[in-house]
Formats: sequence, structure tokens, C-alpha cells
Amino acid sequence: MNSLELKVPPPIVALCFVLLMWLASKLMSPVEMPFGLRVGIASVLVATGLATGIAGVISFQRARNTINPTKPTTTSSLVSGGVYRFARNPMYLSLALHLLAWTAFLSSLLALLFVPLFMVYINRFQINPEERALLALFGGEYTAYQRTVRRWL
Repeated sequence: MNSLELKVPPPIVALCFVLLMWLASKLMSPVEMPFGLRVGIASVLVATGLATGIAGVISFQRARNTINPTKPTTTSSLVSGGVYRFARNPMYLSLALHLLAWTAFLSSLLALLFVPLFMVYINRFQINPEERALLALFGGEYTAYQRTVRRWL
């Protein structure tokens, strides 16, 4: 299972989940909800996800850090300001919010089950290896950051 660690970029993983969610939504009748409400909820989630993800990328760019999720050992500094004061992984949180938006648009309870599965996958194969690398790079400073800021939110 370690062979999957840091191998598949999280946006690709999210796109795979989008497809799985769409397929799952075809297996069950959608939840009855007016189209406008579905679109409204999805739009709010997409906007929140975009703001969160963009804020994460900007914070990394300001710190001159790589945003390449497959190479956490090339991180040059620990980013703990901006959106990183609230979540250690705002870019992954952004992807999860986009998946929630997709669920709302599909109006599918079955598709909703894939959001926590995405988070489990990202925790296991992306975040855990990243955190090991950051701990090796930044030691106690990263441990202190972990104690004060939650992984997702």
C-alpha cells in the first residue's frame, strides 16, 4: 500500500472521485430538491472551495514553497499564517468542498458517501507521508503547529 503514497496528485484523485460519484448517482434516485436550490448550494460550496484553495496556493507562493504534492521534501519553509492558521491542508479541504458541491449538484445521497472516502484516501496516501516529511524537515516547530491547527478544519 505504501506504493500509492505521494504518487497520484490529489487533483487527479479528486477527478477520479468525481467520476465515481457520478456513476454512483446513477444507481439511485436523486433526492428531490429544486434545481435552483441544488445549484445555489453547489455554487456556495464551489466559491468557498475556490477561496480556500487559492488562499492556500497564495500562501505557499509567498513563502516560495512548492505546491507539488508529490515532493514534500522540497518544502523550503513551514507555512502557518493566512488560511494555514485554520487548517493544515486548505488545498485538500478545497478539493473536499468541491466534491461536496458536486454531491449537492447531483442531489445524491450515495455520491455523498464518496466525500469521506476521498478524505480517508488523502489522509492515508497524501497527508500522512507529507506530515512525516515536514516533521523530518521542521521537527518541533511542526509538532507545535500540529498541536494548534487541525488537519482539515
